[in-house]
Amino acid sequence: MKIGIIGAGNIGGNLTRRLTALGHVVSVANSRGPETLTALAEETGATPVTVPEAARGAEIVVVTIPFKNVPDLPAGLFDEAAEGFTVIDTGNYYPQVRDGRIAGVEDEGLTESRWTERQLGHPVIKAFNGTYAQDILDRHRPAGAPDRIALPVAGDDAAGKKAVRALIEELGFDTVDAGGLDDSWRQQPDAPSTACGRASPASPRRSPRPPRSARRPSGADRPCRAVLRSPGPAPARPVRRPPDRHAAGRRPAR
Repeated sequence: MKIGIIGAGNIGGNLTRRLTALGHVVSVANSRGPETLTALAEETGATPVTVPEAARGAEIVVVTIPFKNVPDLPAGLFDEAAEGFTVIDTGNYYPQVRDGRIAGVEDEGLTESRWTERQLGHPVIKAFNGTYAQDILDRHRPAGAPDRIALPVAGDDAAGKKAVRALIEELGFDTVDAGGLDDSWRQQPDAPSTACGRASPASPRRSPRPPRSARRPSGADRPCRAVLRSPGPAPARPVRRPPDRHAAGRRPAR
């Protein structure tokens, strides 16, 4: 499969390493230009490209850049992508330490990936945002392994979600269908689905390692499904989600 990765930080770099190892054809771009990706290209065999070139011919495009930088991506980014391509959004919103205040999230109550989708002008599938980058390299396991991790995947495009779940399974992780993008607040920072995986080490706010009972034993993702499908109690820290998705109409204090 031809895959374009926009962003070569912890998540983007390690996805490049694993996906090329699995035989996928990967193009990778960052904001500083392909000449800064020489070492990664030599290590993995990926092709370093400019951001406008990253999606060219790609069946899956991974956008893994700081949340605040999404609107700066070039217009027409996906014009030359493969027909029926899918976009993966790995981003998290950190207003206090990196991204500043984003009105669409704060004032309109959009989930983070819904906001990203609007900036990109194309449906996105939310995945990998709650995963330690190092786990992509170290924690993949064969199907049925008792310590295989399950990752939540949210999105409105059924075909795109199917493609992303298949890719994650190939990478060595189980998946949990986390619903549509309006449900994806559950896998935002500090939200309940941290019981299904682990936060990125690059994240300014980390979630605690899940209890053993919540880690996925062989063939059993019921704990994650229960968290992801249930409104649950109001979270202890702010989680931005659309008002009509709140249990009992309550909104956490900001």
